[in-house]
Amino acid sequence: MLWCRHSFSSLSTSKEEQSPKEASTASSSTVKAQEEPEPEGGKPSKTQQLKKVFKEYGAVGVSFHICISLMSLGMFYLLISSGIDMAAMLCKLGFSETVVRSKMAAGTSTFVLAYAIHKLFAPVRISITLVSVPLIVRYFRKTGLFKPPTPAP
Repeated sequence: MLWCRHSFSSLSTSKEEQSPKEASTASSSTVKAQEEPEPEGGKPSKTQQLKKVFKEYGAVGVSFHICISLMSLGMFYLLISSGIDMAAMLCKLGFSETVVRSKMAAGTSTFVLAYAIHKLFAPVRISITLVSVPLIVRYFRKTGLFKPPTPAP
């Protein structure tokens, strides 16, 4: 909610009252707010939620997401290189055949194919990160590995 207050305060201040540096900051925050509008239901998108987790939990969130992404890519590479027909498997999982065929062009290398399937599963990886990172940080704080969060002034 902090970004909401910042963007509203920058909109309420007139351009004449701002220094050139403040004007450029205000206009860039307004543009940023326009680029990523919040959905109508009031619930932020998965990408916005992921950015919030990265901001709130820092290195733990980024590290966890990178690790899970590398494991996902490696798993799909192993599945494809072992000869499993991933196109048929993805169609059975409910992915549209046109989406699967467009991502899996004939004659592509094993890595490119694994990467395309890896990208199809991005919402799953993001969801796992959104659920797991707060639990991991809470556990580390409870065991004393991490400091408790500093109270907001």
